[in-house]
Amino acid sequence: MRAVLGVLACSLTVLSVHGLYSASDDVIELNPSNFNREVLQSDSLWLVEFYAPWCGHCQSLVPEWKKAASALKGVVKIGAVDADQHNSLGGQYGVRGFPTIKIFGANKNKPEEYQGGRSSQAIVDTALNALRSIVKDRLSGKTGGSDYSRQSSGGGGGSSGGSKQDVIELTDDNFDEKVFGSDDVWMVEFFAPWCGHCKNLEPEWAAAASQVKEQTNGRVKLGAVDATVHQGLASRYGIRGFPTIKVFRKGEEPEDYQGGRTRSDIIARALDLYSDNAPPPEMLEILNEDILKKTCDDHQLCVIAVLPHILDTGAAGRNGYLEVMMKMAEKYKKKMWGWLWTEAGAQMDLEASLGIGGFGYPAMAAINARKMKFALLKGSFSETGIHEFLRDLSVGRGSTATVGGGALPKINSVEAWDGKDGVLPVEDDIDLSDVDLDDLDKDEL
Repeated sequence: MRAVLGVLACSLTVLSVHGLYSASDDVIELNPSNFNREVLQSDSLWLVEFYAPWCGHCQSLVPEWKKAASALKGVVKIGAVDADQHNSLGGQYGVRGFPTIKIFGANKNKPEEYQGGRSSQAIVDTALNALRSIVKDRLSGKTGGSDYSRQSSGGGGGSSGGSKQDVIELTDDNFDEKVFGSDDVWMVEFFAPWCGHCKNLEPEWAAAASQVKEQTNGRVKLGAVDATVHQGLASRYGIRGFPTIKVFRKGEEPEDYQGGRTRSDIIARALDLYSDNAPPPEMLEILNEDILKKTCDDHQLCVIAVLPHILDTGAAGRNGYLEVMMKMAEKYKKKMWGWLWTEAGAQMDLEASLGIGGFGYPAMAAINARKMKFALLKGSFSETGIHEFLRDLSVGRGSTATVGGGALPKINSVEAWDGKDGVLPVEDDIDLSDVDLDDLDKDEL
């Protein structure tokens, strides 16, 4: 799960601020035009802050970030991205709130989440520790470099290096089987090895393929066709120029890709294709500790509902609540959050750690397991109420608290709901036929 603390941290107080850093600062302003050249193709260690000018926490970080940049000048690069203006770049790295800080170390394609404090000293300490780790790896013979960097320096055509990444080489022989025989969405580049624009696209396509594979669980694939070799495919799809990118979805005619050619543009389109074709997230009942932990660890945010006891609502009432949740899961499926529910009283430690109970049932909380922060639904458990709650989280509004105990609580193993109405427990009948009530009355006297 990624950086939800930031989502929950900043209030949406819009200020008349256009940027937090200037050319005179030692903080390097980054944007989609220079990010690839400055950061991804650099051998330097980078700490990059993704911020929004209106965010109060970002404004508070400015003097510390500048101070750290000055102290680390010539040693570690300190950058900043106005992710409010350049949201495609923020989206590429899973930025959902501000400020979010990423560490771009040896493998630039997989930046690490910054987990330190927000003081200049903490920032410097984290940077030096990361730098020390890189140097130690180099001494031990670990290059730490990404395949993408080595492929880019090779200067080959699209599939020559991309196949070593996650770009799938497509040919006249395997195209129908791989593309049309698949339920997955495909983005396919038709290239020519001699084409300069294709060579420029190669590293962007390869890097995007790796991230798209990870973020969509392989449900969106990036492929490449050498159209000078596989001329049958090129003719079949009317390829007249290079590179040409087409989108293939099962049962539909291929469509031309109209987006930009940077990795962030490609990833953004791939994620849209994924969410358009993906089913709603699973709605899982919390039956044991593994379900809770896996869901919250694997997703940026896990949304948990505590529904009334089955005896209070019956099957129809419970299904009504679950239907509302499913509609919200469908509405927010692009966020790729996890969705869970449990019955009131089944997981008392979980309820206590989230402060649930004071507002009655049904109740809902959204947890960032990485930061161990949560927010509670204060409005109605309805499509409107839940939408407002989740919308506020998406734009950085809402109050948060630390999960009780600072860790996910103990979870009881329970039986799954069978979908039926609840049954009152059967009480043993007491046979009073052999009891002399007159004697009982005398004893009481």
